Amino acid sequence: MPGADASIAPWSADAELPAVPALRDDLTADVCVVGAGIAGLSTAARIAEEGLTVVVLDREGIGAGETGRTTAHLTAAIDTRFRHLERLHGSEGARLAAASHTAAIQMIALRAQRAAQRCRFEWVDGYLFDREDGDPDALREEADAARRAGLAAEMVAPPLPFATGPCVRFARQAQLHPLCYLGALAAEVRGGRGRILRAEATDFEDGEPAVVRTRSGPSVRARSLVVATDSPVNDRVVIHTKQPSSRTYAIAFASPERFPRGLFWDTEDPYHYLRLARIGPDPGETVLIVGGEDHRTGEADDAARRFDVLEAWTRERVPDLGRVSHRWSGQVQEPVDGLAFVGRNPGDRHVYVATGFGGNGITHGTLAGVVLTDLILGRPSAWARVYEPGRVSLRAAPRFLRENAKTAAHYAELVTGGDVGDEEEIAPGEGAIVRHGVRKVAVHRDESGILHRRSAYCTHLGCVVAWNGAERTWDCPCHGSRFDVEGAVIHGPAVEPLATVEESAPTARPVTA
Repeated sequence: MPGADASIAPWSADAELPAVPALRDDLTADVCVVGAGIAGLSTAARIAEEGLTVVVLDREGIGAGETGRTTAHLTAAIDTRFRHLERLHGSEGARLAAASHTAAIQMIALRAQRAAQRCRFEWVDGYLFDREDGDPDALREEADAARRAGLAAEMVAPPLPFATGPCVRFARQAQLHPLCYLGALAAEVRGGRGRILRAEATDFEDGEPAVVRTRSGPSVRARSLVVATDSPVNDRVVIHTKQPSSRTYAIAFASPERFPRGLFWDTEDPYHYLRLARIGPDPGETVLIVGGEDHRTGEADDAARRFDVLEAWTRERVPDLGRVSHRWSGQVQEPVDGLAFVGRNPGDRHVYVATGFGGNGITHGTLAGVVLTDLILGRPSAWARVYEPGRVSLRAAPRFLRENAKTAAHYAELVTGGDVGDEEEIAPGEGAIVRHGVRKVAVHRDESGILHRRSAYCTHLGCVVAWNGAERTWDCPCHGSRFDVEGAVIHGPAVEPLATVEESAPTARPVTA
């Protein structure tokens, strides 16, 4: 894909986010929020609105994590179909899910209207479509279940410029520029009694006060602590057994003039989703964003093939597309029973979590801010029950057992051989797991030929990491932790880097592509 950016979403080059200073001294606040993405800043903005002091900590700054990699589909027709939500959570649970995501879109619309640039918020309809040979009865059942949950859903003729099967229209969904919106949230936090600071949180202590300790030394003490880091970095086991991590892929094309506005997603597994997005100041400068081809984190190193599949799938249906301008991947946490985990961390009194957003991060993160603020202030929360982090769903037990069986199977890699028999087989720019006696080593050869060795054992719970060639990272297939080639954590639940193993000088291997 000549000219395509291999790792950055189009938002990243089209957003002006405020600089974030480093945490220099110990601080005290009413609430400390760890994570400056959609959930963290939504929560902090609401806390600030209540007149409380809030400190937000993030390792890299505003929107540097998964929120910057979203495709920003704002829909109450969430990834888990409503006929499945009824089975897993009952009719009331499905109704609360629909109501909370609908309300989240309304909240985003109001905040976007107050923002200087309006965050490119736009009301659009959403469309769930099937294959040409699809089953119309299945989609009618979904439309019926969505209506029972309170959504406006109807069977319609597909408005897409290519042939599809049956289609359900969900009225009044939305889209926006996610990083512009985070900038608006950050301004509200700072305009109230809030501060946003750079720091890597490493230790979490429940108590009165709760304490967050950082790698650089300073601590923050607060009456309440919110962990909003996509995958909770404060929790070792409980929640991670209930939400496998997945990599998801997206590409952006110079768009054709005739593609309709709206949110579109299909019934395939893994499914595909499409929408137009405005990039840059010119209203006519749009791209078509297409995503999908998900897989469990650490279980595949074939991103190039998945990007090719996405491109081929799209061009087959929309032949007059321009070049691919961006391609990128992200990570999502997939709750086994279809709904996020938002509330008090199991076993804690003053620590709260927001995680398990699946493919609906913007709306889940927004409603998380409402639920967490109500819980922190001791107010009744209409939505808290359905998102309770400690819940156990017997109806989701089959998937829970399947996912944890996959996790357990990866621990067998502790006693297997490496990806290659010898480090000399590793090409420049690549990485592989190599067995050194009784231990496994994650070995990366940089473009200069230097080998960088790190322990291959994830510092979360000891699973063997796997090489991700597209992002040049080491990914854990058990619970989704990710590390760069130097071993530093770039995604939790791990908080400690991969252990160092001695590095070598360049070998005699020629440095060639």
